[in-house]
Amino acid sequence: MRNFACVFVLREGPVAWSHPDCGSLEKSDSGRTNEFQMPSFALIGAAGYVAPRHMKAIAAVGGNLRVAYDPNDSVGILDSHYPDAHFFTEFERFDRHVDKLRRRGEKIDYVSICSPNHLHDAHCRFALRSGADAICEKPLVLNPWNIDGLAEIERDTGHRISTILQLRLHPAIIALRNKFAASNERHQVELTYIASRGRWYHASWKGEDAKSGGVATNIGVHFFDMLSYVFGGVRRNEAHLREPERAAGYLECERADVSWFLSVDRNDLPDSVKGKKTTFRSITVDKDEVEFSEGFTDLHTRSYEEIVAGRGFGLDEVRSSIDIVSSFRNAPLTNGRAAHPFAVKGRQA
Repeated sequence: MRNFACVFVLREGPVAWSHPDCGSLEKSDSGRTNEFQMPSFALIGAAGYVAPRHMKAIAAVGGNLRVAYDPNDSVGILDSHYPDAHFFTEFERFDRHVDKLRRRGEKIDYVSICSPNHLHDAHCRFALRSGADAICEKPLVLNPWNIDGLAEIERDTGHRISTILQLRLHPAIIALRNKFAASNERHQVELTYIASRGRWYHASWKGEDAKSGGVATNIGVHFFDMLSYVFGGVRRNEAHLREPERAAGYLECERADVSWFLSVDRNDLPDSVKGKKTTFRSITVDKDEVEFSEGFTDLHTRSYEEIVAGRGFGLDEVRSSIDIVSSFRNAPLTNGRAAHPFAVKGRQA
């Protein structure tokens, strides 16, 4: 856990600073304002799709983004949050700048990682060896044995890796877990998630299984984490459909049988939402719909609040979902007795 000292400074006007460790800080009658010392951040993958959520979260926890890196220079979004952040398109220069800060006693506290999936492992290693903790987007790694290597570096450096597993912080998912945690009954679960993506998706790293891990890993890993979080560990993992645009399978968890379907093809959207929405997500438990369509927008901020307070999700928490997607990626395809109806429809088409 990072310990950030609270200091006192003079500031005119209303106060808006708060911090999970220091609490809400009010302006006194004397005009003095209590203000915490900002944790400093570096960001890898500043031009990526999810990077703005991380920038917003850094600001929300009172952090200061000192330096950012991305080989793509389309990072005008920095002006909205951190116009004074140093920016590099070459990793070597970024590395040198981070090291310079460390050597002059201004080391980075956290490195936020939003790079392509296959680089997460290496960038976590860089963060810890630079004397910082890592905050990594999901999936943390593509294969479970990579977690063991990261655990070694955590032990060697004394620094920690936290992963964004935002669904664990969603109120509806927490309520679901509390409801079923003490139950010995088995439940029938159906998960459907369709996130429409254009042709660019397959031309990017996301369309390369070696880099993204495939559809099940790229857009499904946080759902698999949620399923094992709510219904317990996985005993059986079947692969029913594995294509560039879609994937489907079956999980036997401790307390539930789960059929699931994931797709990035808008043609898979149900007729009820075609032409109206580009995304469809549904989870039913014993045929009852779980409503969790709202409340997603601030979950990265909630994740950062937990991480800065020392309550982030570490390597042990992430292992289950990585096991699931890695096993699915290499499993033989079967017809499956509990196939998702969309998967059956896909095989018949």
